[in-house]
Amino acid sequence: MDDDMRRRRIRVRAWRRGMREMDILLGRFVDARVETLPAEALDELEALLDLPDAAVFRWLSGAEQPPAEHDTSVLRQVIAFHQHDGPIH
Repeated sequence: MDDDMRRRRIRVRAWRRGMREMDILLGRFVDARVETLPAEALDELEALLDLPDAAVFRWLSGAEQPPAEHDTSVLRQVIAFHQHDGPIH
């Protein structure tokens, strides 16, 4: 499968999580960044999309630290994407 097809599939999966909060968190990140992610980051993102919503939501919300095997650069990018240091306008 070529990278363009992977990106389209990832976009659909990110917006169809089953948990609306996860749709927003992952969908917005994917919309903003998927086109610039290299192939190895797409692998990490697809693996993240395979995980249960409840676990990933706890990691993204800061309620729990992700286990080492899931603490990837893409997960850290998603977390950073949704953090704000100043006022949101």
